[in-house]
Amino acid sequence: MNTSIVGRHIELTDAIKDYVNSSVEIFGKYNLDIISVNSIVSKEERNSKPLFVFEFTLNVAHLDTIVVKQKDKDLYSAVDIAVDRVSKVLRRHHDKISGHKATKLSEVEASYVEDAISNELDKLENEILPVRLTSYKPIDIEEALNDLKATDAAFKVFYDKDDNMRVLYRTSTEGKFGLY
Repeated sequence: MNTSIVGRHIELTDAIKDYVNSSVEIFGKYNLDIISVNSIVSKEERNSKPLFVFEFTLNVAHLDTIVVKQKDKDLYSAVDIAVDRVSKVLRRHHDKISGHKATKLSEVEASYVEDAISNELDKLENEILPVRLTSYKPIDIEEALNDLKATDAAFKVFYDKDDNMRVLYRTSTEGKFGLY
C-alpha cells in the first residue's frame, strides 16, 4: 500500500505525519487490496478563524476510488472523523465480499452426509428393481393368498375390502404365511 501525505498552506510536523500514518494502518484490518492512500491536509481561514480540511483518497482493487473530505476546527478530530467514514465504506465492502462467498461449517458437513447417502443409494441401485403394481382394486385375503401361492414371490402387498393396505408374506416354515 502506497501512502502519501501532502500539506497545503500548512507545515506538516512529524506528529501530524505519525498520526495520519497510524490512522492509515487501521485500514489493513479489512483485508482488502488497497493500492494507495493519499492524504491531503490543508488550512483555510473562515471569519478569521482557522479551519482544517482533511481529505483521504483511497484506490482499492475491484472498487471505485474512495474520496472522503472532512472539515473541522481541530486537525486531529478531522482526521478521526475521516478515518471513521473510510472505515465504514471499507467494512461494508468487506462484509459484502465475505458474506457472499462464505459457507457455514454446518453446510459443509451436511454436504458430506448428502454425498455419503447418494453413494450408498448408487451402490443399492443395481440391487433394487422397480416393479409396477398390477392392480389397485381391493381384493380378498383368500384371493391374495392364491396369487402368492401361484408365484415364487416372497410377499404380496394389496388393499383389502376395508381399504386397508395389507402385506401377505411367506414365513420360513414351509407352507405357512404371515399377514400384516
